[in-house]
Amino acid sequence: MKHLFTIVFVALFSMSAMAQQVDLRKKISVSGTAETEVTPDIIYISISLKEYLKDGNSKKKVEITELETQLYNAIQSAGISKENLMISNLSGYNTVAEKKKNPDFLVSKQYRLKVTDLNKWNAIIGAVDPKAVAYTNIDSYDYSKIEALKKDLKIKALQAAKAKATYLVEALGNQLGGVIDIQEINNETFPQPVYRTMMSMARGVGADAEAAPSAEIDFKKIKLSYVMNTVFEFK
Repeated sequence: MKHLFTIVFVALFSMSAMAQQVDLRKKISVSGTAETEVTPDIIYISISLKEYLKDGNSKKKVEITELETQLYNAIQSAGISKENLMISNLSGYNTVAEKKKNPDFLVSKQYRLKVTDLNKWNAIIGAVDPKAVAYTNIDSYDYSKIEALKKDLKIKALQAAKAKATYLVEALGNQLGGVIDIQEINNETFPQPVYRTMMSMARGVGADAEAAPSAEIDFKKIKLSYVMNTVFEFK
């Protein structure tokens, strides 16, 4: 009997504790949204240069060092710091035996260039020997003030949620209290740029060699959208 009384007492105590934990506050759940679109102002372009033979003559090779100098000079003429040009890949320098065995062996070199103005890009690539340009394309892009923009949008989304909660509870004759919960939902989209990859392979015949066309680029904007799910108390 004493054991049964203890079980009943524990059960009643647990139910009482659970009742005390029930949140009896009046609450309203609302969402606020803020979004914007920005045009990328940082673009990373990959460039591949490759040695080629003048008029198909293996004794008249245009060396990679000459081509690299052309690229560096073009970048400096465009007012871009040389630190913005990085080597991303090499092919040929680790194959010394192959170069000795095959005098026609052609070295290629890949670079990554950071630009903030695509109008300068056409001038840069136009100053490089078109026969040496194997390809160019856009690797990625970004927006220089992205973090400040994210912060501003989150604040605006939260303010929108509060404004919505305020007019809803006031419509019922109540007063909005403090916030109980905040959950952030983001929907950032970085669409791939639409462009034509520039191709120019050395043909070995000067009259028939194709000049590298200018890259045609149409950027889609970066879209940032934030939703703040909030819970407010009201009285």
